[in-house]
Amino acid sequence: MSKQTYRVCFCFRRRFRLTVSEAPEGIKKLFEQYSENGIMNLDGLQRFLVEVQKEEKATIEDAQKIIDSVKHFHRKGLNLEAFFKYLFGDINPPLASLGVHHDMSAPLSHYFIYTGHNSYLTGNQLSSDCSDVPIINALKRGVRVIELDIWPNSAKDNVDVLHGRTLTTPVELIQCLKSIREHAFVASEYPVVITLEDHLAPDLQAKVAEMVTQTFGDVLFSPGPECLKEFPSPESLKKRIIISTKPPKEYLEAKEAKDKENDAEKGKAASDEEAWGKEVPDLKGSHVADDKNDLDEEDEEDPEDGDKSQHNLAPEYKRLIAIHAGKPKGGLDEWLRVDPDKVRRLSMSEQELEKAALTHGKQIVRFTQRNILRVYPKGIRVDSSNYNPLIGWMHGAQMVAFNMQGYGRSLWLMHGMFKANGGCGYVKKPDFLLKSGPHDDVFDPSVRLPVKTVLKVTVYMGEGWYHDFHHTHFDAYSPPDFYARVGIAGVPADNVMKKTKTLEDNWVPSWNEEFEFPLTVPELALLRIEVHEYDMSEKDDFGGQTCLPVSELRSGIRAVPLNSRKGDKYNSVKLLMRFELSDIRV
Repeated sequence: MSKQTYRVCFCFRRRFRLTVSEAPEGIKKLFEQYSENGIMNLDGLQRFLVEVQKEEKATIEDAQKIIDSVKHFHRKGLNLEAFFKYLFGDINPPLASLGVHHDMSAPLSHYFIYTGHNSYLTGNQLSSDCSDVPIINALKRGVRVIELDIWPNSAKDNVDVLHGRTLTTPVELIQCLKSIREHAFVASEYPVVITLEDHLAPDLQAKVAEMVTQTFGDVLFSPGPECLKEFPSPESLKKRIIISTKPPKEYLEAKEAKDKENDAEKGKAASDEEAWGKEVPDLKGSHVADDKNDLDEEDEEDPEDGDKSQHNLAPEYKRLIAIHAGKPKGGLDEWLRVDPDKVRRLSMSEQELEKAALTHGKQIVRFTQRNILRVYPKGIRVDSSNYNPLIGWMHGAQMVAFNMQGYGRSLWLMHGMFKANGGCGYVKKPDFLLKSGPHDDVFDPSVRLPVKTVLKVTVYMGEGWYHDFHHTHFDAYSPPDFYARVGIAGVPADNVMKKTKTLEDNWVPSWNEEFEFPLTVPELALLRIEVHEYDMSEKDDFGGQTCLPVSELRSGIRAVPLNSRKGDKYNSVKLLMRFELSDIRV
């Protein structure tokens, strides 16, 4: 195709709107099945909603709303063009619009919580600016746990937020606190937890206590200096701010915890990233490396279970701490010991968790039934990349802490998980992670379970790229060559990715391919969807992605909006897909 001819074709495409000629044969056959004389009337549309879309409670009124929304010229029902328009419309999303529908009255430890790591960084972990802007962006996305590293300023008379022992430029703590106060409940009314990594002397701790108290006022949840016996529920803590930190042993201005310079050297060769990010690491083959440089400040062991660790703590600061963090002295058995009289938060690096999971998987699950486990990225992730969050979720970890300022496949999984439950930032853990069996047995993440559900996915077609991308974005002289990748992120037995054929020279690809995914733990499964444009000479171009919780998928034929690499929804790019879920009877 010549350059001039392509430009003419593209101009035609820019004026083009989806028409009947683009409808896949499967869609046309379904329309014929539920219509008469080329019109799908109210009764036919209602039957389609019940039988194909599996909307068992769909009424004639629901059918009428769809007809009204399409705004076409036939009053008695839908013709094929209008039916096609409905299927591809915003009125037909892939996830149920249920709002917050999980039980929110259980203790905080019963929920996965949308958690940020070093929430103040605008970029990499070594030299980027610190700011309240990424904190605001995270809160607007629904993140419920914000991490702040607090240090004395250069004059040692005030408190800054920065990544210690790096070249990151500081931001004042008070600015971060005010921004949290202003934006905490924009996306969700459920509680925001601020985890503090504290590097302060008692006088500055007292100053922090004053700042926090004055900024948050009655919004602050302060149960008193003693450890809680059980965590309160998200419902009881609506529109409250919660402080979580480890009461420090003493002030050490030059504390030896992390060798960040060594980490930086290790991390320099870390990332020849593909255009859309590295593939999510496979949990079955996770490399467990030396984690001696992966300590968080709060991760150092506490002598005698921390009883003496609060000696030099400013009393007004101590009273602010609602969720106590820290590691008891000893090994994993002590770290994971469940105290019937108090609850706490434990932090582990991704590598520590991988190691612990090999020998203490069931103990981790048992610990997280009452206590909170926070998992954070290993120290050599200086590029602010992330890990596979499923390693935390399958062991019941509530706070799987991620660098939210970057992008890549692991972060897409995080975005996908927290689309569930109305996007409120709290997702109730599956019952099998919360309950013990008749012999006080708990879920064993290492055991392969039988297939429980089969998800069948049909990828019909996609459209919208010619609206959202410049005509030379994918190829200077011809239309793009798109293919789709579809798969599951979940427990190791369920992980898989498959791909469609590549369709050459087509802005509106029609793949019409079907895939089946047997799921052993559907409760933790995320459906991964990506589109790429094949490039013979270079890396394939990115064409969109989304990740959807299988537990909230709507059966039937749905319009699936795709997002950019950063997770922002495109204006027009969508896939038309069908989802069919069938339970396996044992």
